[in-house]
Amino acid sequence: MPTDFKLSCVLFDLDGTLVDTAPDLVSCLNKALIKHGFTVITSDKVKPFISFGAVAMVNASLKESASKELKATVVETMLDIYQNNIAEHSVFFEGILDTLDAIEAQGLKWGVVTNKRERFTDPLMAALNLTDRAACIISGDTTGNPKPHPEPMLAACKRADVIPQECVYIGDASHDIKAGKNAQMKTLAALYGYINADDTPETWGADALIKSPKQLTDWINSALCL
Repeated sequence: MPTDFKLSCVLFDLDGTLVDTAPDLVSCLNKALIKHGFTVITSDKVKPFISFGAVAMVNASLKESASKELKATVVETMLDIYQNNIAEHSVFFEGILDTLDAIEAQGLKWGVVTNKRERFTDPLMAALNLTDRAACIISGDTTGNPKPHPEPMLAACKRADVIPQECVYIGDASHDIKAGKNAQMKTLAALYGYINADDTPETWGADALIKSPKQLTDWINSALCL
C-alpha cells in the first residue's frame, strides 16, 4: 500500500459483504419455485449466485429446459415476495457492527454501493437501522450504469463528499473489485461472502483478501497508521 494513501471513506457492497441476506433471498426464491411447480433448492447451491442478482439465482435453480418467459415470471414472483419479506432473517456478518463502530470512532465515513435495486436496498437499510449512519447509499438503479461501471462508485463519492482516491471498496464478487478499480479506489475482496467454489479472488486484483470483518477492521487501522 502506498505510504501516501489517505483513507476517508469505507464503501461496502451490500449482499454478501455488509449483510448476510441469503436466508431471506433463498427463502423467497424457494417460495417462488414452489408457486410455479418447481422443487426447492438448497442454500449452498444458490448462494454463490446471490451477488449476481435474482436472475442468476433463478437460472441456477431451474433446468435449461425452462423457458426464458417462465424464468422471468419466477424472478418477478421471487422479487414481489422478497419486497414484503425484506429483513425477516437477514443478519449482519459476525463482527460487521464492530467494524462500523470502529470506522465511525476514527471519524471516517462509510457507505453502500450495491447492484440491488432501490426498492429493496432502501427498506433493507432502514430495517437494519443503517440509513442515518451511512454517508451514501447507491443502488443498482440509482445511476445509469450498475457495477462494474465506475458511475455508481463516483456517485457514492459525490454524496459522501469524498474523492475516490481516498476510498476503499470491499465486495465479494469480481465485478465489485473491478468497479472499485475503475473508479481508482483501493479494493478489498470479502472472502467471507458469497464466493463460488470456482471463483479465484486472488486473481481479481484486489489490494487485499479479507477473511472476516475483524480483518477488515485491522486493515483500516493499518491504513490509518501510514
